[in-house]
Amino acid sequence: MERRKQIWLEKLIYSSYNNTTGIIVLKNGKTVYERYFNEYTAADAVHIASVTKSIFSGLMGIAIEKGHIKSLDQKVLEFFPDYIINNGEKTIQSVTIKNMLTMTAPYKYKTEPYEKFFASDNWINTALDLLGGKEQVEQFTYSGIVGTHILSGVLLKATGQSVFDFAAENLFSPLEIHVKHNMVLHNKEERLAFFEAKKVSGWAADPQGLNTSGWGLTLTPRDMAKIGQVYLDAGRWKEKQVIPEWWINESTKEHSRCRQWGNLPYGYLWWIIDEKEHSYAALGDSGNVIYINSKKKMVISIASLFMPRAKDRIKLIREYIEPMFENC
Repeated sequence: MERRKQIWLEKLIYSSYNNTTGIIVLKNGKTVYERYFNEYTAADAVHIASVTKSIFSGLMGIAIEKGHIKSLDQKVLEFFPDYIINNGEKTIQSVTIKNMLTMTAPYKYKTEPYEKFFASDNWINTALDLLGGKEQVEQFTYSGIVGTHILSGVLLKATGQSVFDFAAENLFSPLEIHVKHNMVLHNKEERLAFFEAKKVSGWAADPQGLNTSGWGLTLTPRDMAKIGQVYLDAGRWKEKQVIPEWWINESTKEHSRCRQWGNLPYGYLWWIIDEKEHSYAALGDSGNVIYINSKKKMVISIASLFMPRAKDRIKLIREYIEPMFENC
């Protein structure tokens, strides 16, 4: 890669994507570009926001492979036998794990009530209270925080392990990813401090200690690139099958479609970018991305600091980064 092209790319980052902390490009499993910004280094993690969802998807696949979860068609309420359903509430009883993974579960709101959710003493119960309603099951409804937290509860109930411990044992340790500890967020002030913190490390958890699955994980760009490479390599890492190959195939193909955001196909908590090239991505707020292009054998990870209305990183990847490095 010519240095002048790298300089041009970095000028573009500084001018238009200036909350970026790190970018890594892998081609055929080898690092062809690695660069850090905003006084960050390879050792510094950031909050990867909704990229957490796609990584959590891998944990669900592992749990199914190990027999902890029998089927994606299991009803969500099977895992919460003590939850009391309101009189006349029927829709919630039909919601499956697959509905949660494909964002086709219905909710009793038009706009996700973040403040109500975070202000509650028990996030799982609040999330279950918001599930259901009059909307039809199978209609795409993106739930950035509420719905995916229910999946955290499902994983906890199914495995008998904390989400943190299950992830550490089955995903992070094999990949030599070091997530230091849980960060229990007890109130609004602690949550805001987490979102605004720089060089933060750990995994956010609710007041009961249950890790978030829709956001809240912190990783370095190298950690993110490792996850991407595992997906590109059909779930294998150093001759070990970490994530089931069948799960990767299923979770990165279209199962639903987001009409409100460019009619984009959606898998099991993964966004499908280009079906012909089998490119797909984990997308997080502020410009956090794990991008995989199966045809070109490329993985691109981008870590970014919190910033409202950050510019689209998929455009940056598809129009600039990918063409620069695809022939390396």
